[in-house]
Amino acid sequence: MLKIAVCDDSIEFLSTIKEDIRNWEGLPEDALIQTFENGDSLVSAHSSENFDFIFLDVVMPFVNGIETAKEIRSFDKKVKIVFLTSSPEFALDSYSVKASNYLLKPISKNALFECLEELYSDYEEDFSGIVVKSFSSVYNVPFHNIEFIEAMNKKVIVHLCDERSIESSEQFYIFEEKLLSFSDFYKCHRSYIVNIHKIASFNAKDIIMRSGKIVPLSRSCKKDFEEFYFETLFGKAGDIK
Repeated sequence: MLKIAVCDDSIEFLSTIKEDIRNWEGLPEDALIQTFENGDSLVSAHSSENFDFIFLDVVMPFVNGIETAKEIRSFDKKVKIVFLTSSPEFALDSYSVKASNYLLKPISKNALFECLEELYSDYEEDFSGIVVKSFSSVYNVPFHNIEFIEAMNKKVIVHLCDERSIESSEQFYIFEEKLLSFSDFYKCHRSYIVNIHKIASFNAKDIIMRSGKIVPLSRSCKKDFEEFYFETLFGKAGDIK
């Protein structure tokens, strides 16, 4: 499912651009479009919703769009961000947070549609995920929507970032082969694999995911996990006390 977020402090503008996006002929039927009136609510929602495209107003009260984008980039390096503003003076700042595009208000439908076409083309090319076989269905699950994998008895539970879960009939080692070849995932316990980018915090015994769920951290791998975590996210090592 394609997820699009629009953040602007003008309710009227939000209503207009949401309708314009819905009129884009390339929009998938099951696409989700959510609007936000401030950066804080957007950041909070994105940490669990995992939007694919974010349209973000630059000039907003309290926390502006550039600062909001920086906070989002602290835990999500991949989401496509498009800045919206009536002034071009912030164009250089947009590069610091790796913005995909920059649209000047008033935004024409043609400019918006061209932007959406470019974003969606990249989205289709960049899509990566796994096929998960449940006991009754088959699901295509994007990597970025996986929070962690758990082996339980004779089944595997795939915990998703939108708070859903899929019980799979496949064996745990199959998921190991699929996920551990990517730097986003780490086997922190004999029965758990976590998405490094979905971790809120950790200590010597537990990993706390952004959803609030707790995953055990094996004593035998805690030092290696710590190094992997800091190297993956920050390019440096840390130290668990």
